[in-house]
Amino acid sequence: MAHIAKLRMLLFSAIGPAIAMLLLLFFAGYVVLGSNGVLAWGDYTRQLHHAKAELKQVEAHRNELRNRVDLLNPRRVDPDLSDELIRRQLGVIHHDEVVVPLN
Repeated sequence: MAHIAKLRMLLFSAIGPAIAMLLLLFFAGYVVLGSNGVLAWGDYTRQLHHAKAELKQVEAHRNELRNRVDLLNPRRVDPDLSDELIRRQLGVIHHDEVVVPLN
């Protein structure tokens, strides 16, 4: 009977540290494997680089559109661009015409 009492006392005294150790392991695992953990950090940096590259493309496209809008300003329309747009919209471009883009 004394043996069982000692065993029971030992188990009750070990429950607190065991629960603390489990909680510590849980939080350590979450730090490594969680949604904001160390392993997710690499994925976030890849997403950031991808987003920055996409932002550069969008800004370049936006600058092209801004330039095109400036060329279509009603006070000073670019004659080449207006000719291109009118001919394309009205369908008066002939099949044997060659368009040479100048950069």
